[in-house]
Amino acid sequence: MRLLLPLLFLFAASLPAQQARPITLEDIWASYTFSPNGVSGFNFRQDGTSYTERTDNAVVTYDITTGEATDTLVNGGALPTDSGFSGRIDSYTFSDDERKLLISSETEQLFRRSSQSYFFVYDTEDDSFTAVYPEGKIRLATLDPTGENVAFVVDNNLFIRHLADGELTQVTKDGEVNAIINGATDWVYEEEFGFSKALYWSPDGERLAFLKFDESAVPEFTYTDFHNGMYPEYNTFKYPKVGEENSTVSLHVYELDGEETTDLLTVNSDDSGEWHYIPRVQWTLDDEELTAQRMNRHQNKLELLLFDVDDNEQRTLLTEENKYYVDVTDNLTFLEDGFIWTSEESGFNQLYHYDMDGGKPVPLTSAAYDVTEFYGVHDGRIYFQAAGRDPMQREVYTKSLRGRDLPSPIAAERGYNDAQFSGNYGYFVLTNSNINRPARVTVMDDTGTEIRTIVTNDALTERIGDYGFQPVEFFSFTTEEGTELNGYLIKPAGMDSTKAHPLLMHVYGGPGSQQVLDNWRGSNMVWFQMLVQKGFVVAVVDNRGTGARGEEMKKQTYLTLGKQETEDQISAAKYLGSLDYVDADRIGIFGWSYGGFMALHAILQGNETFAAAIAVAPVTNWKWYDSIYTERYMRTYAENQAGYDENSPINYADRLKGDLLLVHGMGDDNVHFQHTAEMANALIMNNKQFETYFYPNRNHGIYGGPTRLHLYTKMTNFLMNSLMPEGTSK
Repeated sequence: MRLLLPLLFLFAASLPAQQARPITLEDIWASYTFSPNGVSGFNFRQDGTSYTERTDNAVVTYDITTGEATDTLVNGGALPTDSGFSGRIDSYTFSDDERKLLISSETEQLFRRSSQSYFFVYDTEDDSFTAVYPEGKIRLATLDPTGENVAFVVDNNLFIRHLADGELTQVTKDGEVNAIINGATDWVYEEEFGFSKALYWSPDGERLAFLKFDESAVPEFTYTDFHNGMYPEYNTFKYPKVGEENSTVSLHVYELDGEETTDLLTVNSDDSGEWHYIPRVQWTLDDEELTAQRMNRHQNKLELLLFDVDDNEQRTLLTEENKYYVDVTDNLTFLEDGFIWTSEESGFNQLYHYDMDGGKPVPLTSAAYDVTEFYGVHDGRIYFQAAGRDPMQREVYTKSLRGRDLPSPIAAERGYNDAQFSGNYGYFVLTNSNINRPARVTVMDDTGTEIRTIVTNDALTERIGDYGFQPVEFFSFTTEEGTELNGYLIKPAGMDSTKAHPLLMHVYGGPGSQQVLDNWRGSNMVWFQMLVQKGFVVAVVDNRGTGARGEEMKKQTYLTLGKQETEDQISAAKYLGSLDYVDADRIGIFGWSYGGFMALHAILQGNETFAAAIAVAPVTNWKWYDSIYTERYMRTYAENQAGYDENSPINYADRLKGDLLLVHGMGDDNVHFQHTAEMANALIMNNKQFETYFYPNRNHGIYGGPTRLHLYTKMTNFLMNSLMPEGTSK
């Protein structure tokens, strides 16, 4: 067992328990006492020696080495409001020449990654301030590389505003709600392929590529909102569940000079063709060359296609196949002589250099660890993040693009290191935290030498000492199946190791995820510390299927989501329950989303091991979840009925013995309230008692106003009543 104890925690742990300030739920979810500081709206300038940050509603330029403000590019409070501007800057992006800023205001969230806003363009040279679309809020506004045009989406149609004369061009006219979408993605692409913007300017700004989604045949889902009206509101949108029809997706290029649209590629919504998805579109460095990635429905085959839009020619740059599935990433990077691509073909996620003529790829990395993020390439060197030391940590590395040198760490302080590089890679901003210390944000030069600190979070570090946060111990153990798993553990202050304590386990456990990471874990960790103050031991274990330990560890849950993960969590609970200071009869488990799915499996299939469970927004049957995510790991229900039936909690409702709390937002567009409603019905039909909390109008995150405080109050009370730490009574 490995114990990590910074000096702060050595001091805190030595304090008598009664001297530590008690953590309250109001501290966590009302006053946000433990929220760390960060950097807002950070962007490097092209000069490589300065950056901009959104400060007090203004975009301010700072010197990277000194941190001194050198210029205020735009002050939101000083901008005119006659064009509908509210006076507040929500976000901003630069044109390529950094003369113009595209500013959003009054942003309204739609789904996880989509929103709509009022957009304006501010010109730093002539101080002009132009509304992109005065008629109302728009989506996905994007400046072209020249800064002359803005493309955006209104009512599912694609428009272009020419800034010099204000001319508005409507590129598409067939947009229709719940039918045709131009330039934006449908719900399932946004959620599972991780992007909502489906419009792409060419490097010279003369062409605009975009995706069109025909979702007419996709089944609809409706959820209900309650807003104190005579009748509730019904929100209906297209949501393809397992085996149902997806959108027909096509790729097009609009040429501004000729005002003509060229059709390049279509993938089928049914099974009539091999190709089903277009998860990524990207221009090369050439103004006439566009690439698209297309995948089959099983997502175990991917092609990277190259289109010469001038000559209307198409060819395949690479094909990747996998016995499980192929991950879609944003790591594709084009060079003058080829491109960089990441692949798990070696058993670990590694970097490869391809030429444009289909030659054999050259491995850039070949280690027995996963590359977890690719930052880019500059002046013959590549920069990336990897789990080089162990799966719980991350370091930042560099190596030559063509040489055989080994990767060299330029940020490797213990914990989790993440970097944002300047345009010329002369500097990078490093964010480092560990599980016992909130993030420090520092400026580093290209050798990894610290220049200065931007954010220390020293006040928060001192505060968590005052509140007696207990040190987190990392540990590993081997399951009955022979798999070594990693975990972490938090014990009460001054704990008597001969006295048994109740244990709360927290789980997520989904494919490629990690909870056992040596980084600052946020508000849930503070809640765990509060429970530890009340006498709980808290533990987290990453099961099979989780990330940063190679492809086989991550993908061995293929076709049986929930089986190996549940076996591992039960095994972990038995191992922890064997420790002298853990009461094996008082073990609870808590999880959200995939973790809620896991918590249900634990309390049902592990009914002799777990005494209580909290399942928030759980999947209860995979056949009710969306097509892209579920089929990637399970194929369709028709193809894998046993895999679905044997690994869906709803089919084990008869096994409930312990205490169960089910929680769900009724406005959850992702994991629908249907999952909890059906689970509740199955428990009722088996005459099983349980508790449930539902949250009207709340989505998958269950937040807004005092909502989180309300929820965590209930969860805390439930755990106190169910597992009854010493000194309390039911």
